[in-house]
Amino acid sequence: MYEVLSNYRYELVYTGVVFIILLIIQFLLKKAAHRVGKRSEINFTRTRLMFKYINILNILIAAFLLSIAWGLGLTQISVIFSSVFAVIGVALFAIWSILSNITSGIILFFSFPYKIGDTIRIHDKDLPIEAMIEDIKAFHLHLRTQEGELITYPNNLILQKAVSLVEHNRKNEEGKEAL
Repeated sequence: MYEVLSNYRYELVYTGVVFIILLIIQFLLKKAAHRVGKRSEINFTRTRLMFKYINILNILIAAFLLSIAWGLGLTQISVIFSSVFAVIGVALFAIWSILSNITSGIILFFSFPYKIGDTIRIHDKDLPIEAMIEDIKAFHLHLRTQEGELITYPNNLILQKAVSLVEHNRKNEEGKEAL
């Protein structure tokens, strides 16, 4: 055990430092996402989705930094990452709509002006929709029409269509005044 510690002490120290720094970065990013979610009155479920994306980003950064620490050269790392990204790219190209919806979900988290409970109108010439936003997921919105019909509307389409606010959810405003 002592031999392992003495032979790999620099690598172990570097690993510990990387983990501590990444934990701090993860904490700060989650705190910032939470603050943006709270300031923009975003549902906590959507904020937790951003937490998942932050975790994935941290894992990728940790894998890259630790592979350097434990002796992989930049050429070896670039071959591994390019191979992985090539496979992922081919897989995602085959199912590009999933990537498009995830990206749209991230954009909606930061800049979607409508909240859960608002009634919106989607101006689509083929199928105009007027419904209340019931939930905002990673891939789609749950919209409830006045007839009670549940519509799942893809996030990437909500960014491509004109949307107007029909009725703002008053419950959120009443709760603010009480505070």
